[in-house]
Amino acid sequence: MSVAPATEKPPLPRIGRTRQALLRRLIDVVALPGSVVPPLERAMAGDILLEMLFEADDEARRLCALRLVNTIDAPRRVLRYLGQCGIEVAGPLLGDNKAYDASDLCFLVRAGETDHRIRIAERRPLDVSVADALITSGDTLAIQALLRNSEAVLSETAMDELVHLSRAHEKLTAAIAARPELRPSQAMAMFWWADGPTRADILNRQSASRAELIENCSDVFPMAAEEGWNDPVTRKTLQLIERRQRNRAAIEKSPFDSLEHAIETAAEKGMSPATAQEIGYLAGIKPVTVAKLLSDTGGEGLAVLCKATGLRRDYLHLLWNALKRPVENMEGRPHPLWENARNLFETLSVVKAQTALRYWNWSMSSSFSPRMGVANSTAGTPPPEDEAGSFSTTKRTARLLFGSSD
Repeated sequence: MSVAPATEKPPLPRIGRTRQALLRRLIDVVALPGSVVPPLERAMAGDILLEMLFEADDEARRLCALRLVNTIDAPRRVLRYLGQCGIEVAGPLLGDNKAYDASDLCFLVRAGETDHRIRIAERRPLDVSVADALITSGDTLAIQALLRNSEAVLSETAMDELVHLSRAHEKLTAAIAARPELRPSQAMAMFWWADGPTRADILNRQSASRAELIENCSDVFPMAAEEGWNDPVTRKTLQLIERRQRNRAAIEKSPFDSLEHAIETAAEKGMSPATAQEIGYLAGIKPVTVAKLLSDTGGEGLAVLCKATGLRRDYLHLLWNALKRPVENMEGRPHPLWENARNLFETLSVVKAQTALRYWNWSMSSSFSPRMGVANSTAGTPPPEDEAGSFSTTKRTARLLFGSSD
């Protein structure tokens, strides 16, 4: 039984001089300024040119792309097609052509490859919607290029997504931390998976002094005291603002005389769960917050805890020993984690350390609250859950930190 030979597609005919000449003439027409060619005629020439480009080779497409780089009136359909071609063709257009609008660029982000997205990410300036599309793509190389672009505009929701992405791609954290759009709540969440230098950068750049808040709210503190601190919303808010960090009321119920005494005991006998909880109470933070600080493998969080509560530097050493962490490496030199913690303690101001500690306590305790929304005092009903999730800083931060707070 004979087998019929496979049919082969006939080779494409070699482009003749006539087609080359016609292609060049059409390119000439669409590349002319808008003041020379009537819009309808340019549109017609663009439609014809596009059909010819479908059958052209990359050399002809590259020639067309190079001619249209500086043409702001070029037919957008032609530009979108060329922008999807190989990067040798699309690159010059994606990097420099000003005729693309935000919609075109968002389309090309979705349709293109990594090289295309990088060229788009490097455009100056870059619209906020295009930046959103690049971040949504999840292409980390393109996102790195975007973060390096000082003329790219990043939205707050985009920064939330970037912080979320940085959990799985830690190499993004330093570039995200350097962006001016980063907000303190986002930075304080990202702190926990950032490297040592980025952690120090976050704490120094994103921790506010609270001076204006304290001054403007100073008359409210005695009012709250007169009412016996019975309003939970007021109490929680003022705890974020006030100067003092330690919980003085906790000493009356604690088996320890002071925060220092609790740390000394932990260093002598080892850190037990009960002692860790008491350290948290005395420091004015919730159990979940102190658990996060004591279990963090870095050590910068411990430096923040000690600085914020006014402890001397030797108590950072005692706390370090209580957690059985190495102070020296195998060569007898200071262990890098200990050195980072010690250096941060020396350089970080008390007010910045307090701000960071309170942000962490705020978001972590909110993550474990039964409801995120606060009851509306006028209507008597809580806000919708989606409203709390969209607008609540604590819930958004908790979602960044824990993945989900529901």
